[in-house]
Amino acid sequence: MGFKCGIVGLPNVGKSTLFNALTKTAAAQAANYPFCTIEPNTGEVAVPDPRLAQIAQIARSKEIVPTRISFVDIAGLVRGASKGEGLGNQFLANIREVDAIVHVLRCFEDDDVTHVEGRIDPVADAETVETELMLSDLESLERRIAGVRKKATGKDKEALTVLPMMEQALALLQDSKPVRLLLDGIAAEDLAILKGLNLLTSKPVLYVCNVAEDEAATGNAHAEAVAAMAAEQGASTVTISAAIEAEIAQLDADEAREFLDTLGLEEAGLDRLIREGYDLLDLITFFTAGPKESRAWTVRKGSRAPQAAGEIHTDFEKGFIRAQTIAFDDYVGLGGENAAKEAGKARDEGKDYVVQDGDVMLFKFNV
Repeated sequence: MGFKCGIVGLPNVGKSTLFNALTKTAAAQAANYPFCTIEPNTGEVAVPDPRLAQIAQIARSKEIVPTRISFVDIAGLVRGASKGEGLGNQFLANIREVDAIVHVLRCFEDDDVTHVEGRIDPVADAETVETELMLSDLESLERRIAGVRKKATGKDKEALTVLPMMEQALALLQDSKPVRLLLDGIAAEDLAILKGLNLLTSKPVLYVCNVAEDEAATGNAHAEAVAAMAAEQGASTVTISAAIEAEIAQLDADEAREFLDTLGLEEAGLDRLIREGYDLLDLITFFTAGPKESRAWTVRKGSRAPQAAGEIHTDFEKGFIRAQTIAFDDYVGLGGENAAKEAGKARDEGKDYVVQDGDVMLFKFNV
């Protein structure tokens, strides 16, 4: 299972530069003018996880296969996008296809790089994009809700189920607030209904503060303002320099580590983005291990063992019997599967087992 993050923002904030760095490709044209990204570019990158190498070493695996994450570089949005300004219609259509929004904000000063609105104010930039998304959602929901209300009056069962969530979402939008505020503590049934509405502002958001190279380790006042805004929303921020990430993308592992050390950075921006992305979407990793390969797999937090098995193959889920499960710390601390079995740390879990982050699993199934 992968997940798809859409990289969005106003033109010339560093979206394509970041995308190129993340995917280590030049697939997206990074240029100093609006709409240089005409079609959404999608790239996949491996999710770095040091636990996988530890497992592979113990299992003496010939191959290591990390799980992957997709990033989509989406054309820059401008004020009026909800009414079709610029590439607004295309932007809104593309963003509906992603699971989460990585909102890149310009937090650097550079007279050589123009700003579409002639000023450097990342909080205002965020509000511009958020407003356009809310206006689009408001128009969409107002158009749909009239028919649902009519059906609900006629005691239509589906309409009666869906209408309360639509009403709550509409009330938030009419109060100029994003629908994702409903996500906190929402019941699973209501969450499914909300996702079915496919509203732009229901998607979780991670704010990325793109700062100058010499501010990557410390941030700046612009990034602090974004962090304060995000805190009010219950959102997260990552401060990086897209320019630095572009340089790192051209280096080998040793050179990259040396470069990061000189800048006072503990890790590359990609690692931080992925960690925050996992938190954003409630994702966890489980592992399979053996002489042939050790592999990382991704499932949503709260997934049960059969669902995890289904990530490997649909037949595994259909014919699920049980899952031999070893916690990562036990697997590494004891020295592998056999030692864990001898120590009583290899458990046979059934269909109701909720997968934990780091589980090393072996599935038994019938076909």
